[in-house]
Amino acid sequence: MDKILEVSVLNKSYGDFALCDISFYLPEGCITGFVGINGAGKTTTLRSILGLTNKVSGAVNFFGMDMAGNENKIKDRIGIVLGDGCFYEELTLLEMKNVIAPAYKNWCEQDFADYMEQFSLNPRQKINTLSKGMRMKYALALALSHKAELLIMDEPTSGLDPLVRSQLLKILKDYMNRGGRGVFFSTHITSDLEKTADMLIMIDGGQIVFQEEKDQLLDSYRIIKGGTEKLNMDTRGYFLNIEENAFGFMGITNQASHVMEHMQDVLVEKATIEDIMLANVERRKRDAV
Repeated sequence: MDKILEVSVLNKSYGDFALCDISFYLPEGCITGFVGINGAGKTTTLRSILGLTNKVSGAVNFFGMDMAGNENKIKDRIGIVLGDGCFYEELTLLEMKNVIAPAYKNWCEQDFADYMEQFSLNPRQKINTLSKGMRMKYALALALSHKAELLIMDEPTSGLDPLVRSQLLKILKDYMNRGGRGVFFSTHITSDLEKTADMLIMIDGGQIVFQEEKDQLLDSYRIIKGGTEKLNMDTRGYFLNIEENAFGFMGITNQASHVMEHMQDVLVEKATIEDIMLANVERRKRDAV
């Protein structure tokens, strides 16, 4: 499987925050979710790999090409949807399109018209009158109208109602069905990833925590519930995070086989992506103390 994006040892500092040796890759044909709590470094990473902010060090390769020397070629092949939109507010949707379209060699007016109709967007409407959901659909229409091979999106579903979020996820699935493409999107709404993602990358405190296939990740973590008397120095070590109260404990583990061997009569449940993300955040906080 080809790598359509490869990031190697990327470093970037912002005041008291830093990206530290960020390395990951995106395989072709996958929807890859980039997860982390707010402030973890998702947006900084995306902006750094897109050349929207200067990076301190590291290498970024799209389609086997170094971003540093092939920026125009690469940006012609990717679609970008950022949370702030970066639009001129007083322009109409049609006028804004006329500003953006000449930047792409493969711009397709018919595709744009089709997406505008599909998304029920009026080209004569001014951008400053659009709702958040309409803005996201418009940004996606622009990104999809120049035959992009990779979509990069920053928190595309944040602040959207469930219906619009569902529509957006369906659009991404339809896009991927055309083959030879990829999607990379950051989000803290992990339920969206449960429905669409093939691969997951987690960042926390400016560092990559894991990169794994979604199904393998979900299969390797479990929620364990039981009485606190079952916890001791040894068994506590099997958990990333443990919550205790008067009725017992709940813990997240990626060593379920060891737990089952040493802790009898406990309840075992599957973990969600959110459970896994938050457990890793808590473990990192504990390890940092």
